[in-house]
Amino acid sequence: MICELEQKDIEEFKTTNILPQTPFWGRVKSNQGFIAQGFELTISKNLLISNASSLEKVVEDLLILIKYINNDTCIAYVPYGPKLEPTFENQGLFLEQLSESIKSHLPPNCIFIRYDLIWENQWASEKEYFDNSGNWIGPPPHQTQEFRVNFGTTNWNLKKSVQDNLPKNTFFLDLSLEEQDLLYNMRYNTRYNVRKANKKGIRVREYGIEHIDSWYKLYLDTAIRHGMPLQNQEFFSTILKNQDNNKNGVTVKMLMADIDDKFLSSMFLVLSKKRGTYLYGASKSSKNNSMASYALQWESIRMAKAWGCTEYDMFGSAPNLNRAHPLHGIHIYKKGFGGNLYHRMGCWDYPYNKKLYDFYKLQEVQKN
Repeated sequence: MICELEQKDIEEFKTTNILPQTPFWGRVKSNQGFIAQGFELTISKNLLISNASSLEKVVEDLLILIKYINNDTCIAYVPYGPKLEPTFENQGLFLEQLSESIKSHLPPNCIFIRYDLIWENQWASEKEYFDNSGNWIGPPPHQTQEFRVNFGTTNWNLKKSVQDNLPKNTFFLDLSLEEQDLLYNMRYNTRYNVRKANKKGIRVREYGIEHIDSWYKLYLDTAIRHGMPLQNQEFFSTILKNQDNNKNGVTVKMLMADIDDKFLSSMFLVLSKKRGTYLYGASKSSKNNSMASYALQWESIRMAKAWGCTEYDMFGSAPNLNRAHPLHGIHIYKKGFGGNLYHRMGCWDYPYNKKLYDFYKLQEVQKN
């Protein structure tokens, strides 16, 4: 089996739907204290599919982020990567081969590499993990997951992470449908709110970085209202400043909804190849903010479709309709737009230094 890596300038990456594997994401994260490294990954196809030819090769770009946790040690993180997706039975073998192959390209003091896998969760296609109402109840305990994923590997070294970084559950909308069909697929209440917002005179327009102060006021209102960890204004400015603004790269649109020139709701729409992503949202505490959020989301969907996108990623939801889940309200809101719920594998670790990894993992457990 072939698994080879060659360093590659991230600015030379091919365009992709997967936002966290773009040069844009590498630049943003570099401004946030990470070291972005690019590679060209070449593997034999039988590493993805057991009965495939070992002579056939597959090539893909790979973005890795290095983060120093102190002066002596660092960790490696692969956001929504690798993009190449093996069959379920080959996932552990592929990750093991990749982890061992990339080790020499990482700093010698790297404790582990963490993969934030976009692959469909193995247990999301098995009937016993759904309740009688058709709701996915989630994967089994970590130990059970690790046993299956490591089966067939040499080192049995893959560990389910304590926490997941990027959203593990999301809704995808099919933008190849006509607008009328997209509206028809919405839940009745969502469609009603979209139309009511239009009748109320709520406007949605795109703004530049000169309005970042207005965005940030809405964001602070939202974060404080929901008890979210606060980001500073520069965090969001960085997103706008690092976009490519062309069809071959990543374009960011800061959309804001207002009525009578008073901003009620705002969001970042990110366009990458054929996918539009609802990255961040914010709203004001007012009786009109709900309708404004529906108008904003609908205009964002229409804009992504007009841009040429074929899919729309809501970027995060609860895994099911459990009312106790902290994202239950967000889940209901996003579900209303008629997309299909998708469950990812989430974060998996491959330790290089077991003693330091166990210590790091214990710290993560204590933080949670």
